Amino acid sequence: MDWTNERVEELRRLWGQGQTASRIADLLGGVTRNAVIGKAHRLGLRGRPSPIRRDDSAPARSAAPRIVPAAQPVKADLPPVEVSREAPRSAPIAQPAPASQPKVAGAGGMRSCSWPMGDPKQPGFHFCGAEAVPGRPYCTTHCGMAYQRKSEAAA
Repeated sequence: MDWTNERVEELRRLWGQGQTASRIADLLGGVTRNAVIGKAHRLGLRGRPSPIRRDDSAPARSAAPRIVPAAQPVKADLPPVEVSREAPRSAPIAQPAPASQPKVAGAGGMRSCSWPMGDPKQPGFHFCGAEAVPGRPYCTTHCGMAYQRKSEAAA
């Protein structure tokens, strides 16, 4: 769509009448609201007051910004995870738990690995269940898969 002289004049006239950009776009046809706003800006047409009416009886807001103290991030002192960079094994990394006793995260006295095994929508879905690394949700094997140093990930 080209902005012909006739369409520019129609835009100026409708803008001057106080029509909304959406209404002008509909009347002109073939242009979007954003195209109308952009053209009006490039033509230097004066902005108009917001159509949102403020209630004058409402108390005015103070112009002073609110100062909210930033929360300090909490960093747990977790032990580093030993990651072995061996060649991939042909056997699966973790054996699925028997279907009769699926492992559930947090079950039992020890912390167990929460690495999901299988599709959650399919029967037989379970968690790894191996002993978790202290302070981590996964076992050593799955920590090696889940946590990577930036320098190693970029290589």
